[in-house]
Amino acid sequence: MTYIWQQKQWPKLSWSSESLLPLVSQARLAQGKLLTKVASLGFKLNREAQADILTEEALTTSAIEGERLNRDSVRSSVARHLGLPVVGFAPANRSVDGLVEVLLDATQHYENPLTGAKLKRWQAALFPTGYSSLRKIRTGQWRGLEQPMQVVSGAVGRERVHYEAPPGNRIEKEIKQFLAWWKASATREDGLLRSGLAHVYFVTIHPFEDGNGRLARALTEMALAQDERQPTRYYSLSSQIMEERNAYYRVLEASQKGDGDVTPWLQWYLGCYTRAVEHAERLIADVLSKATFWQRHSQVDLNARQRKVLNRLLDVGKGGFQGGLTTRKYVAMAKVSRATAFREISELLEKGLLTQNPARGRSVSYEVKWS
Repeated sequence: MTYIWQQKQWPKLSWSSESLLPLVSQARLAQGKLLTKVASLGFKLNREAQADILTEEALTTSAIEGERLNRDSVRSSVARHLGLPVVGFAPANRSVDGLVEVLLDATQHYENPLTGAKLKRWQAALFPTGYSSLRKIRTGQWRGLEQPMQVVSGAVGRERVHYEAPPGNRIEKEIKQFLAWWKASATREDGLLRSGLAHVYFVTIHPFEDGNGRLARALTEMALAQDERQPTRYYSLSSQIMEERNAYYRVLEASQKGDGDVTPWLQWYLGCYTRAVEHAERLIADVLSKATFWQRHSQVDLNARQRKVLNRLLDVGKGGFQGGLTTRKYVAMAKVSRATAFREISELLEKGLLTQNPARGRSVSYEVKWS
């Protein structure tokens, strides 16, 4: 098997501009529509809205790698980093904090230079204990020389090798070339193409023992922030990649085993980006509704449990909480007795924050009273 880093022209990547031009145009059109819609609404993401999008990005970039994070823990970390109240949320652990810090650094400080030292800090932040699951790994340094770095799947003894990265003794040189390309391409390549190229280039080098996929997506976010010249995200690219995860891995693997022509990867990436931006309209609508809800009820006296439950209902949007809120579900979410749950739901009804659905008796349920 020959990988693209073994080709004579590496690290030079090639692609068909003619094939990609229509896709770039579609992506730019979708991007322009989204930003125009945001501007026409006079909508500037407040900190609550930023928190929703950043929480989704953190959850899904980890889920792509098979790691399921606790939503409340992620939301707690995001809220703390953005200066929002954290009462009612589960405390975040160090690895969740590290991921949130990486995503914020990549987008909010997109104008700062990208260096090898920064990449090492990012990777170390993802694994503050020095462990990935139960496995001890190198953190804050490039991977070692002991054995080839392989991406595999399958049970022990029946593994399938999807990709083998360059040997460890080449990492310093490879990263130096990558950083030089990153700087030069900022003024040479189309911004959307550059973000896709940065992704495939970085994961091909695979410079760390773990965290390479999450860092590649952070670099993609950084490149997109540089292209749009704004630190605030109006869409979650990782959420769309998660929706198309099988295709993501399939086209990435095929490109890394090719001859250096990454046209198929860029075709898929531009399509995924366009779909992420098009789906952002619903996200913006939900964020607007949530922000409006809390603005309207900003003076209502609520305890932390009530706020937590309301935020959960608001996060899933209108009609998104299957079966509505019931006393039993309130007990599970708020960790209170049935009597307390019934009392606190009654208070929310009296204060006009919840409304009762038509069904009665044992089927009684509640929904947020949207504006």
